[in-house]
Amino acid sequence: MTRIGVLSVQGDVREHLQALESAGAEAIRVRRPEEVERIDALVIPGGESTVMDKLVRAFGLFEPLRERLAQGMPAYGSCAGMIMLADRIEDGRADQQTLGGLDITVRRNAFGRQVDSFEEDLHIRALGPQPLRAVFIRAPWVEHVGASVEVLARVETGPAAGRIVAVRQGPLLATSFHPEVTGDHRVHAYFIDVVRRG
Repeated sequence: MTRIGVLSVQGDVREHLQALESAGAEAIRVRRPEEVERIDALVIPGGESTVMDKLVRAFGLFEPLRERLAQGMPAYGSCAGMIMLADRIEDGRADQQTLGGLDITVRRNAFGRQVDSFEEDLHIRALGPQPLRAVFIRAPWVEHVGASVEVLARVETGPAAGRIVAVRQGPLLATSFHPEVTGDHRVHAYFIDVVRRG
C-alpha cells in the first residue's frame, strides 16, 4: 500500500491523515528525520508558514525533506504547505526558507486576514465535473508560474477572480485552500493517484 507521510509539526494533521486513509492510502505522521525515509510521498498541511519553517529546521527535518523532494518524492501542500513547496515567496519574512520544488511565486496571506476567510465552489477538470467546495483561511495565491507548472484552478468569482489557487508540477501538487476540512476527499485521491502513477 502507498505510504504517505503527513508533516506533523503544525496544522490540520489529523484531518489530512483521515482524508488520505479514506482515499485508500496508508498515512503516517512525520515528526522525525528517520521517518522521512519510510514514506513514498508527503503531505504538508496548512498552518503558519514562518512557524512551520522554524519547526521543520528545529526538528532536523529541513534537509532530509529537501533532499527527498529534490530526488523526486511526490508532495502535496495545502495553504501554508503551498508556501513551503514554492521556490519563491512574496511578503515572506526576510529569514524565511522553503523546501522548494515548485516553480511558482506565492503571496502569503494574499486574500487577507482570518476575518477575510471564505468558501467558494471551484471547477477542477482533473477532479471531474462536480464542483469542489474550497475553504480559504488566510490563504496564499500564486502570483507567477513557471513554464512546467500546470494551473489546476483559479478563483471564479469576486474581487480575486482569476487568481491561481491550485497547481501541479510533475509529482508536486499544491492548493491555496483546505480540502481536508470539507469531507470531500477528491484532492487527496487525485494526489494518491499521482503518487501511484509515479
